[in-house]
Amino acid sequence: MSVYVEIGIATLTKSGEELCGDKVEVVRTEDATIVVLSDGLGSGVKANILSTLTTKIAITMLVNGASLNDVVETIGGTLPTCKVRHLAYSTFTILQVFNDRSTYIAEFDNPPTMLLRDGSIVTLPASTSLVEGKKIREAHLYLKDGDFLISMSDGLIHSGVGGILNLGWKWENVAEYIEKISNEKWDAPSLAKWLASVSNQLYAGKPGDDVSVVVMKIRESLSTTVLVGPPQRREDDPVVAELLMSEKGKKIVCGGTTSMLISRELGKELKVDIKQRDPKIPPGGYIQGIDLVTEGIITISHALERMRRVCSQQELIGEDEATQLAKALLASDKVTFLVGRAINPAHQNPSLPMNMALKLQIVKGMESLLKERGKDVKIQYF
Repeated sequence: MSVYVEIGIATLTKSGEELCGDKVEVVRTEDATIVVLSDGLGSGVKANILSTLTTKIAITMLVNGASLNDVVETIGGTLPTCKVRHLAYSTFTILQVFNDRSTYIAEFDNPPTMLLRDGSIVTLPASTSLVEGKKIREAHLYLKDGDFLISMSDGLIHSGVGGILNLGWKWENVAEYIEKISNEKWDAPSLAKWLASVSNQLYAGKPGDDVSVVVMKIRESLSTTVLVGPPQRREDDPVVAELLMSEKGKKIVCGGTTSMLISRELGKELKVDIKQRDPKIPPGGYIQGIDLVTEGIITISHALERMRRVCSQQELIGEDEATQLAKALLASDKVTFLVGRAINPAHQNPSLPMNMALKLQIVKGMESLLKERGKDVKIQYF
């Protein structure tokens, strides 16, 4: 079973500032997922520079196998000194989750990372040591599917200071709140966004500090393969059908002609779903062994529109075929598009502004959006 680290990041910029003084960097290598969160001294441009340098240095060195001592020493020797405070200061949290689920956490002056397991915040097996004169908190552990790691800058636990909450939203209060709202349906982006929104409310819409929340969820990797349109050459029909069925994860077929092709090649009946859930979306169908069967270009164009409006699949409401397609793509970690280049004769009608270029443009738009969301996307043409 392949492990996947789902990541959600949400930030708030201190009221009155244009740039956030916190920075988060993420890198996925063949062996691990690495996240670095840094909070620069002060706020605004100076803090942003300090935190950006810290995350860039740490990520680059860790990817190249540097030790924590080397990372801390390099950060200390590189950060520019603040002319006002005469300090070169930036906090950091380093999270490394390896493919075997072993995990390393190193923290300097950031609130402790939380482990949410089975609905409860679990105390991490942390130890403290001096590294290049800095007190570093470290933890080594193994994660299991369904675990959440939640890291934050101190802006989160200061939420509401001097206002709604005199002493702020303390670490213990945040932990208690997370336990109260925890359930298996949360994904990492939604939980991060939710915690940041609560912080913003506690600050009465005017954050008194930069706020960053990083949520990592450990789960099985999810993949989806989407066949859009029949291949140019009829002799490639069985090849495309076999490739679709050989892929792991969900299988989706878009297009009437494409659906008939798959039905024929698999020897499975194509049943049309006469129930239209949205008047703008043509009805889909059913083929045994295929998770979703939809109409073609109208459905995929509406699916792309829906994806652009949300951050995660949990925000999508509705059961029409375009929404189902958008949900499946946003829920996946790996997406493969099998795109046929055959021209649909119906699309030559000048009254229908749909053609091959438009179909390819929509698929490329989906590819771009999904990659921005951290998905592994591949397109194959036939």
